[in-house]
Amino acid sequence: MKHVLALTGLVAITACAPPGSEVFRSYSEAGSLADNGTFGEAAMNNKLVMTGERGHVIDLANRFANEVTSTVNFAFDSATLDETARATLREQAGWIRQFPEVRFRVYGHTDAVGSPAYNKRLGMRRAQAVVSFLASQGIGRDRLEAVASFGETQPLIVTQGRERRNRRTVTEVSGFVQSNPIVMDGKYAQVVYREYVESAVPATTVTLSGDVTQQGE
Repeated sequence: MKHVLALTGLVAITACAPPGSEVFRSYSEAGSLADNGTFGEAAMNNKLVMTGERGHVIDLANRFANEVTSTVNFAFDSATLDETARATLREQAGWIRQFPEVRFRVYGHTDAVGSPAYNKRLGMRRAQAVVSFLASQGIGRDRLEAVASFGETQPLIVTQGRERRNRRTVTEVSGFVQSNPIVMDGKYAQVVYREYVESAVPATTVTLSGDVTQQGE
């Protein structure tokens, strides 16, 4: 009877196991399948959500991407910002100034022409040029990072030739100052309200006749 029960239990266990894992379970130590490289991710995700970091960063990243142009392009083999790029970066700087609690990263890219090593350095120079320009617009360098260059490895247009759209930088929200959303003390709504108040256009007073006035923009 004991052998029958043991066999029944073994069948039940192996029926729930992933294909090919039965032999591994039989000869591996207890608990060895507990961590497949993702153990703890659920707890970390819960922490980020409950502290507000994940939600706020995603919300701000989406807003930034939707409200301003996050990409600037470059001439071939150049890290020089043209007037179109500078106009885009002034727009980015205006948005960034509204959120002094937020940090940003700038990623540099190239097209496929040239060696991978050269293109990685060129992509970094482009990212650094953008960071320098944003800093010249009053954004603190402690909030700006040219942290990575993807070189030619992430093209928008797959081609081995010259392609301006691949020669770009991308500015993204990366997190909060001091790398912790608690610096905002749960007052994200106040940041949004501050932005709303500062964006208001003061009313002007126009005299029509006598004591009659009219309010307008």
